[in-house]
Amino acid sequence: MTDTRKTVLSMQDVTLAFGPKVIQKNISLEVKKGSIFAVMGGSGCGKSTLLKSMIGLLRPTAGEYQVDGENYWSGTEAERTELNHRFGVLFQSGALWSSMTLGENVALPLQMFTDLKPDVIRRLVELKLGFVGLLPAIDMSPSEISGGMRKRAGLARAIALDPDILFFDEPSAGLDPITSARLDDLILNLRDGLGATVVIVSHELSSLFHIADDGIFLDAKSKIPIAHGSPRDLRDHCDEPQVHAFMHRERNEEGRN
Repeated sequence: MTDTRKTVLSMQDVTLAFGPKVIQKNISLEVKKGSIFAVMGGSGCGKSTLLKSMIGLLRPTAGEYQVDGENYWSGTEAERTELNHRFGVLFQSGALWSSMTLGENVALPLQMFTDLKPDVIRRLVELKLGFVGLLPAIDMSPSEISGGMRKRAGLARAIALDPDILFFDEPSAGLDPITSARLDDLILNLRDGLGATVVIVSHELSSLFHIADDGIFLDAKSKIPIAHGSPRDLRDHCDEPQVHAFMHRERNEEGRN
């Protein structure tokens, strides 16, 4: 069945490299509006590097990256900054400022990129923290809360400017299964409630199968993408040995126990 949704992000024959060291090449992908697109693969395949390129932190050495049909790298720095305001990013660690309260962390993008008055910013901060279930912790510091709460606080900051494209780097890393499942549900609520498009880097199978509806699989050895599709489709129908091993590894590990 053809997906008729609008393409929000696309790459065509992109190569990512650090000097002479090629991380991935021949990357072509399309992220549809309202989808949850997974970047998958084993350790060292370049998942986080691809995410960094998609948020503008790493310029491809070849190929083209488009946001809503606009070539991201052909414009001026001011034009790229304007496109970046459409992005919300949750880094793997949460990346909260330890010297600030949760409320101050969430307020920071609003203070930097809007002319809103302090009382309006405060109400918006309360709204964002309330959305992720952290309003009672608004005046707490990151050191006073759990890892799962820090991830949710980072998520509240990522949506502070109401972005329509969200990027998550291993959001479930280090979380227990129950907290991870709650975070997955929160991501689904963001997609459904705010109409956001989500790009997620993850190796957590339960999370990938639960929330992602499309994706790309990167291979560390060949340094090219070797599969496209939803995690469930790749699990059930892909015969690539690396993909099969990745998608069935929990079953394989259970068999060895």
